[in-house]
Amino acid sequence: MNPPSATPGGMVTVQASDAGCDPRYGENARIQVTVTDAAGTKVINTTAPMNDAGGFTYTFEVPSQVAIGDATVEATPYGIDWCDDTGRNNRAAGPDATIVRVSCAARIEPLSITR
Repeated sequence: MNPPSATPGGMVTVQASDAGCDPRYGENARIQVTVTDAAGTKVINTTAPMNDAGGFTYTFEVPSQVAIGDATVEATPYGIDWCDDTGRNNRAAGPDATIVRVSCAARIEPLSITR
């Protein structure tokens, strides 16, 4: 994420490189980006294009109504149920699927909102 600090109206870019594990998200893959402000309000909750290998770049304008303080930014593959009760990757269907999800922990990045 760049920059790590912004003001309302400022631009922030969230990006990720391609995964090295060949996740096969598909040609119409999407990333869901959520920004939650210091008051706990989701001020951005949208999807953006993601490539088959999980790489993406999404730039957003910090909303004017955002609470000042520490916000969080989370980006997760959209429409993919990675974390069922068995810990298995539900996308890898078929008789030869042996992929097992190790952790369902989400990666959340801090974003400092200032005036």
